[in-house]
Amino acid sequence: YQEEVVERALKRENIIIWLPTGGGKTRAAVYVAKRHLETTENAKVVVLVNKVHLVDQHYNKEFEPHLGSIYKLIKVSGVSEEKDFFGKVVKSNDLIICTAQILYNALINKEEAKHVELSITLLIIDECHHTHKEAVYNKVMRCYVEKKLKGEGRLPQILGLTASPGTGGAKILGDAVEHVLEICANLDSAIVSTKNYEPELKKKVPRPTKTFDIVEKRHADPLGDQLKWMMKQIHEFMNLPHDVRLRECGTQEYEADVVILEQRVRENNRLVAQCALHLRQYNDALLINDTLRMMDAYRSLEDFYAEKTPMDEIDVSLLGLFKELRKLAADARFENPNMAKLESVLLQQFGPNVKSRGILFSKTRKSTHCLYDWILKSRALQRAGIKAAILTGAGNGITYMTQNEQADTIRRFRQGDLNLLISTSVAEEGLDIPECNLVVRYELLTNEIAQQQASGRARAVDSQYSVVAREGGKAVQREHINDDLEELIAEAIPVILELQTQAAITNKILESKKMEKRGRYAASSIRLLCRNCFQPVASGSDIRLLENAHYVNINPDFNHFKVGGKVMLPRTFEDWEPGCRISCSNRNCNKEWGFEMKYKKAFYLPNMAISNFALETPHERLTVKKWKDVPFAVEDFNFEQYCLDHYPDLFD
Repeated sequence: YQEEVVERALKRENIIIWLPTGGGKTRAAVYVAKRHLETTENAKVVVLVNKVHLVDQHYNKEFEPHLGSIYKLIKVSGVSEEKDFFGKVVKSNDLIICTAQILYNALINKEEAKHVELSITLLIIDECHHTHKEAVYNKVMRCYVEKKLKGEGRLPQILGLTASPGTGGAKILGDAVEHVLEICANLDSAIVSTKNYEPELKKKVPRPTKTFDIVEKRHADPLGDQLKWMMKQIHEFMNLPHDVRLRECGTQEYEADVVILEQRVRENNRLVAQCALHLRQYNDALLINDTLRMMDAYRSLEDFYAEKTPMDEIDVSLLGLFKELRKLAADARFENPNMAKLESVLLQQFGPNVKSRGILFSKTRKSTHCLYDWILKSRALQRAGIKAAILTGAGNGITYMTQNEQADTIRRFRQGDLNLLISTSVAEEGLDIPECNLVVRYELLTNEIAQQQASGRARAVDSQYSVVAREGGKAVQREHINDDLEELIAEAIPVILELQTQAAITNKILESKKMEKRGRYAASSIRLLCRNCFQPVASGSDIRLLENAHYVNINPDFNHFKVGGKVMLPRTFEDWEPGCRISCSNRNCNKEWGFEMKYKKAFYLPNMAISNFALETPHERLTVKKWKDVPFAVEDFNFEQYCLDHYPDLFD
């Protein structure tokens, strides 16, 4: 199936490889890169990723082991010194793996050491479903489109990789198709998936058994009730402005309301501002109480008050309300039933003599730490042999992990020192995590792409994908919606493939007709006339196509022009620089024809704009606006042949 999906890429077509997580998209990309480097003159491959940790992963796990002994490879991320000399780095290496932001910065930077032209020959874009709106992938592709529209030299081949293009929020087939086609358009690519080897793919990446492990509603929640009562007391104490309406306690909407309130009154109402800060913490405690242990909710407030020094009278009065909570939080009779359900799910897969490996996905970094503490203190889970660790996003804050800590945790998980990762969404996309037999999504609200990527982590035979969520809660509703969206994208892809097949056939017919039109006359039978005075100035056989962009006259006897002022362009080019304007020298005609270009710092070539000329064929005189519309074939410029023809003495 991998051979099937790369077939068109090996023919230098722009494609998006769509394979599920674990299907070997990156390995397929390595193969395409290898073949490209072997068969392309002056090849330059750039691999773009959207997360810093993927730079090291792709380099160490995929590209360097297979290509490092043959080609010059380098990895560049925001922590690399090489980013400051990225222009030079690109010139001196065959394959560069970097974050998309670094390439984009280099494309728009005018400093010579940092600037990069889009003269890359192959651009591989990982997790390419992010190529939309103002995402950095899309900014890079806008540079590509700009270059394409201007016809400025050779464009890079595009190879996108995705486990799912998603539906873009679409709920009906037509809109889902439109979303995927938009991603394809942004990448100037067609989407490709396996058709002939689907059974092989399903065997390689088996689908896990999905279970909805629903938690019944709490029969009583005295801690939650007390928190809400305390928040009501604070509302009364703070004397809310009459135009302020706070939504339901214990929701994300309520948090947004109090954040806005605190910002609004920060400068002129100390009482309300302080109360808003306390309300945000109490609301956070309510959210924790809904999904984790009661004591986790209590400790979140305890940490808040421990850090809040010094305190004024307002803080002290609010602290008095808080101290009444500890007894309620410690009452095991009212513990969150989520915990018992989650414990049950884990114990179905883990046991003293059972070799299991799982990932527990949770919403926030704080919740991963709470769940880790709960597992350590659960006798049943410890007897089952669960060895857990936290895996969260890299960053600089106290609750973030460093990239080295991430890599070490994954290494220990792969070696078997750990058998359960408690992770935020960082483990859903991209990270090279070995196959698991259990994936648990714990009270999560995400889109269908994240759901599919998480599900793809459960790749072991007879694996389980469990959704642990409250009865009637938003997480269950969202999961069912995601299932529907996953089916929708599965329906959309065949429709898109058929549309693209039809478009390819149409394009071939149009291209055939265009080539037929181009071959209507021999180049030597065409004369180019000045568009203004109609003086014959060149033959069609004098023209060559340089770098797939510039139409130059190579006839040494072409001298029917006069040289004008220097052409100034806003940027520089790798192999050529503009010279002076050229115009018709016939009497007082002065029709501008184009400009000279100095090629490889060796010689000047007249670069001619066809819109400034008329064409005289054996049957008629005509004009065209673009070179692609001329009725004869233009040969490619051959540098070696040009040198032999024009400077034979140098090669004796």
